[in-house]
Amino acid sequence: MARKKYPVFERVPGFTERHILWYKWIMTNQKTKVRDMTTGSPMVHILIFAVPLLIGNVFQQLYNMVDSLIVGNFVGADAIAAVGTCGSVNFLFFSLGNGIATGIGILVSQYFGAGDERSIKATIGNACYVLTAVSLVASVLGIALARPLLRWMDTPENILPDSATYMITTCAGMIFIALYNGIAAVLRALGDSRTPLYFLILSSLVNVGLDLLFVLNLGWGVFGVALATVISQATCALTALVYALKRVEYFKLSGEELRPRRFLIEKSFRLGVPIAFQFSMIAVSCIVLQGVINSFGGTVMAAATIISRIEQIIQQPYSSLSAALTTYAGQNMGARKIDRVKKGFRQSVLLVLAFSMLFIPIAYLFGEPIVGVFVKEAEVIAIGKVALRITSLCYFGLGMIYVPRAILNGCGDTGFAMINGVVEVLCRVIYSYILTSIPLLGFWGIWVTTGATWCTTAVVCLLRYASGVWKKKCLVEDQKQERCS
Repeated sequence: MARKKYPVFERVPGFTERHILWYKWIMTNQKTKVRDMTTGSPMVHILIFAVPLLIGNVFQQLYNMVDSLIVGNFVGADAIAAVGTCGSVNFLFFSLGNGIATGIGILVSQYFGAGDERSIKATIGNACYVLTAVSLVASVLGIALARPLLRWMDTPENILPDSATYMITTCAGMIFIALYNGIAAVLRALGDSRTPLYFLILSSLVNVGLDLLFVLNLGWGVFGVALATVISQATCALTALVYALKRVEYFKLSGEELRPRRFLIEKSFRLGVPIAFQFSMIAVSCIVLQGVINSFGGTVMAAATIISRIEQIIQQPYSSLSAALTTYAGQNMGARKIDRVKKGFRQSVLLVLAFSMLFIPIAYLFGEPIVGVFVKEAEVIAIGKVALRITSLCYFGLGMIYVPRAILNGCGDTGFAMINGVVEVLCRVIYSYILTSIPLLGFWGIWVTTGATWCTTAVVCLLRYASGVWKKKCLVEDQKQERCS
């Protein structure tokens, strides 16, 4: 029957029905840009997948970098402190949508590894309802609680209005962040890390152009920076949606695939909520730390904001590796290839070590000019230079949070994410209050806290991986009972 459908293969000696199936698989993968990570070299898969993610993440960080550069150089140190104060609070509300999107991506990757195409489509269909509801709730909460949270953080009165304006404006566009993250999570779960990159590049360019227009030409200050961010995020989300609907077969859904399915919605929340909780706990710990930072005044606040922006760039190789590992682990877990998951973990540890050894000398040799790009005040630059050197010593610990966490999440062991989030909160709260109260450390304890938190959290993640609990967490073992057929 297969030969009648492909008569050209009749003339190929030794060509069997199995070869026809391979041909169809290759052509489908080329068309949809998916990548099957259940065969071949783990290192090659991870690197090929991670490189576009790294480029995309760097472009994404341009949102924050450009905001800081333009605000710091053309508005002033108080304005950059206002924007920086909102970072951890915004992350708190963004984390709910981001966590759910991550959970949906893990579910799709495991169904892909198990070869269940219909369940992939049904998961995407149900993701529409989940992400819309979650993003709207988070957006309303973020807008309503902006000023109370900022006051609770002891935000200085002179920067409170700008901080509230920035937070309210960016929270209003939360649905666009959730939409893009959802689409990107599905594409990456299918092995396509390149396409989301193109949308991020477009969004970054739009953001840069609007920043210059709104701040330099129109003089809208912090509000202009926030509005530029929202418009660029909307551009990114809507272009990603149009592409997915037109070009990706898995997004071409029938009415049956759009039908709400309780078990898929429950799985999305079961996976996503612990991750969202982890993100939220990290945000809460950063809010507490920001409150400690604010107690030292505007100069330390500005330096901390700049170091935070630099560290966001430093973290991108680890973050990209983590996203690649999550998809890799999810696909191989769905295919029940535990040994490949372990091999991917070992090879990723070597990559983290290489990245860390590269970044440390850069922080020590070029810290001052790097900080000087963001601000002109000499005192801020002097503090930032030393702070960057302190945290750089713990970059390997930072990377070793991402690797085991990605493996655990990809395999379905997301419940541990809640424990992991609590650990980060306790570390940042306890370390920050103890270390900054030591006279010889003072505000330098802020950055010692950051490094100590990274290392402690990494140890906890590695202990969970070593326990082997994740091997029993596959989400699609019951697919025969719940198969979306």
